Amino acid sequence: MRIATFNVQNMRLRHEDGHAHLDGARDRDAPADTVPGAERLDPIDRRLTAAVLRDVDADVVALQEVFDSETLDHFHENYLRPTGTAPYPWRHCLPGNDGAGLNVALMSRRPVDELASHAALRPADLGLEVPPGVDPDLPVFRRDCLMAVIGGLTLWICHFKAPSPDPQAAWPVRRIEALAVRRLIERRYTAPARALWLIIGDLNESLPASEAGEQAIAPLKGGFSIDLLERLPQEKRWTYHDTRSGRYTRPDAMLASPALAERWPQARPWLVREGLGRESARYRGPRLAGVGTHRPHASDHAALAIDLEGL
Repeated sequence: MRIATFNVQNMRLRHEDGHAHLDGARDRDAPADTVPGAERLDPIDRRLTAAVLRDVDADVVALQEVFDSETLDHFHENYLRPTGTAPYPWRHCLPGNDGAGLNVALMSRRPVDELASHAALRPADLGLEVPPGVDPDLPVFRRDCLMAVIGGLTLWICHFKAPSPDPQAAWPVRRIEALAVRRLIERRYTAPARALWLIIGDLNESLPASEAGEQAIAPLKGGFSIDLLERLPQEKRWTYHDTRSGRYTRPDAMLASPALAERWPQARPWLVREGLGRESARYRGPRLAGVGTHRPHASDHAALAIDLEGL
């Protein structure tokens, strides 16, 4: 089974003047994304997004920043299928807690045996102590933690709170999200270390512990899971380029249960950066035709995939 995760950057279907169209891969927080004519690049962005997913050719894809099921279906039928890639009959995008409506989603070529949103959970539901700076009456997850069982594997698809605009205020929010995912896994399995599960998605942990002190997601690491990206040389782990600061970071993650990591000791994630804008100059490999300096691009994130043979 090939599993991938991809933050597709602000994908939303809009209906205007009798036409349906997707927003491009832009957050509208950079001048180049809001100037007159920026919207003309939107369909090119989404063709590039589809081309990345075609080249990854995963059996199961976890997506972040998808507005809703209608958006996911429109993208699948009008952008992804025309690339010639095999279809994804099982597609899910459940409502989460993001105020902008950017949710986690799942596409699968294999039957999804069980699917569960955890968007409604509060800290008290999980018996979590609320850290200072976190409202105990708000949902734990700022988007969701979507659990999907596919064959013998359970995925926990996440998109944690972003560090911007205030990293200090975001840290405790991301910490309780990490604690909540751990608690969900501990409640599901009698022996979590011996089960086959994978935490996957954009955990928005931009800096390594050596620079940031203890990471907000530390409860998910330290032996509870195995960070599969650490099987790559450090300089090859980056998945995101912050064009404002110039930093190359790795918010996207694959955290495996100890049993999964032990069963596939040679499995290494691989990254598809061909859809990143050319301003991400650290990547010197081939790019998709049509990729520009900033835009058009497939996303501001790379796609991340791994092969688990025999699953």
